[in-house]
Amino acid sequence: MSEFAFMTALELRDRIRRRDVSPVELIESSLGRLDGLEPTLNCFVQTSPELALAAARRAEKAVMSGEALGLLHGLPISVKDLIAVDGLKLTFGSRAMADNVAALDAPAVERLRRHGACILGKSTTSEFGCKAVGDSPLTGVTPNAWNRAKTPGGSSCGAATSVAAGITPFSLGTDGGGSVRIPSSFSGLFGIKPQFARVPVFPASATPTLAHVGPLARTVRDAALLLSAIAGHDRRDPFGVAQPVPDFLGACERPAEGLRLAWSPTLGYARPTAEVVEIVEDAVRAFEELGCTVDLVEQVTDDPLPLWMAEFFAGVGTRLKDVLTNRPELLDPAVAEVLAGALDRDIGDYYETVFRRYEFREKMRAFFEDYDLLLTPTLPVPAFDVKRNLPAELPDRNIVSWVSYTYPFNLTGQPAASVPAGWTRDGLPVGMQMVAKILHEEDIFRAAAAFEAARPWADRRPDLAA
Repeated sequence: MSEFAFMTALELRDRIRRRDVSPVELIESSLGRLDGLEPTLNCFVQTSPELALAAARRAEKAVMSGEALGLLHGLPISVKDLIAVDGLKLTFGSRAMADNVAALDAPAVERLRRHGACILGKSTTSEFGCKAVGDSPLTGVTPNAWNRAKTPGGSSCGAATSVAAGITPFSLGTDGGGSVRIPSSFSGLFGIKPQFARVPVFPASATPTLAHVGPLARTVRDAALLLSAIAGHDRRDPFGVAQPVPDFLGACERPAEGLRLAWSPTLGYARPTAEVVEIVEDAVRAFEELGCTVDLVEQVTDDPLPLWMAEFFAGVGTRLKDVLTNRPELLDPAVAEVLAGALDRDIGDYYETVFRRYEFREKMRAFFEDYDLLLTPTLPVPAFDVKRNLPAELPDRNIVSWVSYTYPFNLTGQPAASVPAGWTRDGLPVGMQMVAKILHEEDIFRAAAAFEAARPWADRRPDLAA
């Protein structure tokens, strides 16, 4: 195993700055680990060793010449294949886009480069981010690092598995209905969907009012570091948050004492397994020990699934209208089935759901007048078998609706994260979701870092030889 494999990004960054570690040596090590694990983990659509090594050589030259160093200087990272990296594939996990190559960098990727990160490649995704599991017709199955018979979740599946396996300390994912939080929960990671448009999105997403870009990492502070580098206004994103980037790393040093928390096992409609509730409930008790007030709130809301589906699948369906009409055989059958009816609604029906979404957003805003954070399970079940589109426990749900806890907060745009809460009796990770007020990511980092100190998880690693 590479000596760098499970070091934190912050530790690696500091060692690079002290000249204890060569960026070139680090990237060569990461690429070697990638080559060794990729045949069984299938994390990447495309690897970019030349790009990564060229960035590492520039990083090393800057260190040796005493230049100012970026936040991510010399660190390895992967970028999900829904995000544009100039000159690399942008396939969206689809055979319909198998030969597509990006002609520009997304704003977050521009900032990765500016801060000295070294991009190892494009990580796998379910097709157009439409499934909450880790497979696509183009790339096949990406398994869970903790148990290769299980899914890592989706749609940021390759991002999660590569980080859990120690290929990179963090990765860049997207979240339109839970796609950062879902695989973080199944893979024992901390993943955060920041405030909507805190990280600018460009080119425009197929789901422009739902899509977020955010980090997946093995530690809270590593995610804070990455988010600090990629956040900030960009005029190409019309929704962009035009305010200074908060001090996410600084928030990690503040105690959680005094935070007002709501704990909801079901939000009022979810159907979690008893084991998931038991694990997350035990994690919630840690916050009482940390000096937080915790209220049990059984009914937070009714299920807003129809509002989310109307927005998400209509957007993706519109983008794929030609493929759906003329080449449907290129699509994942489960995705094609869900998208087929997405364009049948008339404009009046659509706008009725838009206005109901605004009502839902206001209801959640009012709820958070009384609380700093809402805690829930991230998912109702632990990781289930690969090649399944949804868990056996929830056969009446569709390819995304089974993720009952995550999609509501894409409708509201609030910051939301998944924190490792514990492990099942079978050794599978279970995540706890933290949802903050609008524009209050710092409360998540404050609480998550305190929880990490009280219930550390990063020293537990998957047995990749099993």
